[in-house]
Amino acid sequence: MKKKFFTLAALSLCMTLAVAQTINLPAPNKSKKTATVMEALATRHSERSFSAQKLTDQELSDLLWAACGKNREDGKLTAPTAMNRQEIRVFVFTDDKVSEYLPQTNQLQQVATGDHRAIVAGRQEAVKTAPVMLVLVADMDKFKSNDQRAQTMVSVDAGIVCQNVNIYCEAVGLVTVPRATMDHDAIRKLLGLNENQIPLLNNPVGYKAK
Repeated sequence: MKKKFFTLAALSLCMTLAVAQTINLPAPNKSKKTATVMEALATRHSERSFSAQKLTDQELSDLLWAACGKNREDGKLTAPTAMNRQEIRVFVFTDDKVSEYLPQTNQLQQVATGDHRAIVAGRQEAVKTAPVMLVLVADMDKFKSNDQRAQTMVSVDAGIVCQNVNIYCEAVGLVTVPRATMDHDAIRKLLGLNENQIPLLNNPVGYKAK
């Protein structure tokens, strides 16, 4: 009986450590050759079909930095937020894990194992083949207010992060689509969110299906 208890305890510890894993991403390549902003705006469009080709760690790092990465020594980000609250949290869903992007250190903090892209796809199953799905969560606790004005401002802030993703993808040859559809309750449960942490938008990201 004692042996069984220690075996279960060891298994539980291993699972906890696996979920707590922090991954260092490569430094974002800020000199990457891309389309110009005007060119990206001229061709920007939404895609809902994705190839199976995965993003490299470098591509993922560049994508997340463009979305809301640290771009100044004072800790401010590529995406502005009201009063610099930095309340928009980005969660990365792939085929084997879910992680939160930590912009100040350019790291991924794993929060769950397994493929959970279906709960982000929700009713629109076609997009669940995207190799990366970014979920934008407004953390009202970080915003330090939850009134109507605050909810409006965090929605604007999430939209800015989403647009960063849209323009970046167009500039580098990736495809995406901004979405609000997702299984909000399942995402809250998976990520361990409280009632003040609200999934607002998501962006499936990948290469266009051929």
